[in-house]
Amino acid sequence: MIYLDAVWMALGLAMDATAVSMANGMNEPKMRLRKLFSIAAVFGVFQGVMPLIGYFAGGLLSEWLIDAIPYIGLVLLSALGIKMIVDGVRKKEESPALTIGALLVQALATSIDALTVGVLYIGESLGTAAICFGIIAVITFALSVAGVFLGQKCGTKLASKAQIVGGVILIAIGVKILLAALLG
Repeated sequence: MIYLDAVWMALGLAMDATAVSMANGMNEPKMRLRKLFSIAAVFGVFQGVMPLIGYFAGGLLSEWLIDAIPYIGLVLLSALGIKMIVDGVRKKEESPALTIGALLVQALATSIDALTVGVLYIGESLGTAAICFGIIAVITFALSVAGVFLGQKCGTKLASKAQIVGGVILIAIGVKILLAALLG
């Protein structure tokens, strides 16, 4: 039963990474498969490692840090989104390739909420928790691959507007993370 719960948890946690992957695919519609799988792997690893950190840090995570997580996600994703929009408006040629630094910030911003998920598993054995976090990582990886593919298809159709749309998507995800925390 706990593993089925982990699947549902993974589907929810992976949505932000999937949407950001889609924005990356839109921004770079001719991305090579190696890069596509690397992007998905980074998102999957972050989504799997962050709950593990939360599991071990559990009681050490002070209330203010947990409360600050949605704001941190909003700031990181908004900064990346604004940069993408500005770059998309400024230049009319090809979009710049995703850098490793930008990818790591995206992965951190979309997985920071997974940090608190680790706290939910403190009562479970490390083995059980690790399997659950592995499920989260694998599902995030798979959905991120699908997101990049979908984004590539949309990016080809949107052509010059893809980078702007991708930036708007990043900002919207940041706002969604904050609103979910404030309302939920």
